[in-house]
Amino acid sequence: MAKKIKITQVKSSAHSRQNMKDTLRTLGLRKIGQSVVREESDAVLGAIRTVRHLVTAEEVD
Repeated sequence: MAKKIKITQVKSSAHSRQNMKDTLRTLGLRKIGQSVVREESDAVLGAIRTVRHLVTAEEVD
């Protein structure tokens, strides 16, 4: 079974470049404090890495 990751947006994307805003939307995040659970994959990990200063990520059982 694939691992799951909980991703939470902790900072605003207001002054970020457009590609970072698009990455947040791709992850399913729109507001500060919103969380989503995604299966761990290379694509998701790369997206988290792109916006690592705007989100927190943790493993979920």
